[in-house]
Amino acid sequence: MFALSLALVVGVVTGLRAMTGAACAAWAAYLGLLPVAGTWLGWLASPWTAGILTILALGEFVTDQLPSTPSRTVPVQFGTRVLVGALAGAAFGTYGGAMALGALAGALGAVAGTLGGAAIRGRLARSFGRDRPAALIEDGAAVALAILAVLVLR
Repeated sequence: MFALSLALVVGVVTGLRAMTGAACAAWAAYLGLLPVAGTWLGWLASPWTAGILTILALGEFVTDQLPSTPSRTVPVQFGTRVLVGALAGAAFGTYGGAMALGALAGALGAVAGTLGGAAIRGRLARSFGRDRPAALIEDGAAVALAILAVLVLR
């Protein structure tokens, strides 16, 4: 149950920032906190994977601020978040020996993070009168949840 809760949390992170959830799973695998060796997710434990996904996550923080960035709820963006959430959730599911259930929890968390994050960010942006502070708060929440998910594995 603990692993599925973490898979759900990393799914929410993925709904907020897709690459942050992926980087979170990669770092947890690279640090040896997730038993992905010998599974189809073994590639997540590579330092190259963790590094590349971290660079992509940092890039996503920048591109999210651009006015030309499409909404996370358009089909391609939404679908990507659900797929990445399922992948990250599967990785966290290995912690409890429930990779398939972890994938499901990660996908459900990504749906919740995508829709809930968009709604909360919209409300925050309206209260601030602009989007940037709301986006930065969302960035911080995604990073904090990702770090928490990794730290509780230790």
